[in-house]
Amino acid sequence: MNRGDDAAGHAALFPNGEAARALAVETDSMLDERIVYLNGDFVKWQQAAVHMMSHSFGRGSAVFEVLSVHETDRGPCVFRLDRHLERLFRTAELLNMTLPISPEALSAACLQTVSRNGIRQGFIKVICYYGQVAFDILPPEGPMDVAVFALDPAADLEKSPFYSENGVSAAFSSWRKLDPQTIPVEAKAAANYLNGMLARNDARRRGFDLVILLDTQGFVAEGATEAVFMVENGVLHTACPGTVLLSITRRSLLEAAASLGIETREERMHPDRLLSAAEVFFAGTPSKVLPINQIEDRRIDAAPGPVTRRLSALMHEIVSGRRQPFNDWLFPVR
Repeated sequence: MNRGDDAAGHAALFPNGEAARALAVETDSMLDERIVYLNGDFVKWQQAAVHMMSHSFGRGSAVFEVLSVHETDRGPCVFRLDRHLERLFRTAELLNMTLPISPEALSAACLQTVSRNGIRQGFIKVICYYGQVAFDILPPEGPMDVAVFALDPAADLEKSPFYSENGVSAAFSSWRKLDPQTIPVEAKAAANYLNGMLARNDARRRGFDLVILLDTQGFVAEGATEAVFMVENGVLHTACPGTVLLSITRRSLLEAAASLGIETREERMHPDRLLSAAEVFFAGTPSKVLPINQIEDRRIDAAPGPVTRRLSALMHEIVSGRRQPFNDWLFPVR
């Protein structure tokens, strides 16, 4: 069993579509040179700060999105920018938040931030938060702050990827996925990710790369920050909406699979099915398709399997701008 660093962390989409893990290299960062969009202005990295007594720092009331940027023949493009921002505004609605910016203006801010930083391939993080100092559990009155960051993990976070053709290992967590009757699980809110952090930490202590959470009724939900897919008899299965984040990558894979004629099903899955499925993989913004080669004591020697490989190859073609029917998923940076 291989204990790896955060396999789905900052491993960008790699040309061969295979799984990757990132190793930290302890050198000086280039982050100080980055420009950040903040409330309508562009400021230096060090100016993008908030007081530690702010409501969102103390209460976890920030909401966010993470988007991928890819090099294409048309130059750098943002993957599914429109869908990510739709989800951000939906998250704000679910949490009774009002964002002080329109989707159109925020879309332009994302593209401008990428352009100003000269990012060719990397990530965008949009964060909406209450920056005011607050003691109360209720958020302060007044508008939220909005920040947009654009990063190249290799240059800025000192991450050097290496490839693993056989994928990553995963454990079932003893922690259960947040119940939708206690909090809106489809909201991409900072506080919700304490759940995934605890689960992944537990899996790592046991020597596994990543983790799979079950919902409170014992069915497969998702990973700490990833959707979970399995293949049975050539059919692609994933958890149904209700107890999982409405992942953009998850939805993209279901649509991409359909274009290949692969049957897809969204359903409640007992964890035992993952222990006998022909193929299992994670899906998320950084890696799009991340094969799983081991779940608990079960090794999947054939990983990645044929369906996983087909989907990985297709997603690479899509984000590279070489799959014409999906070009509207890419938003060029001008």
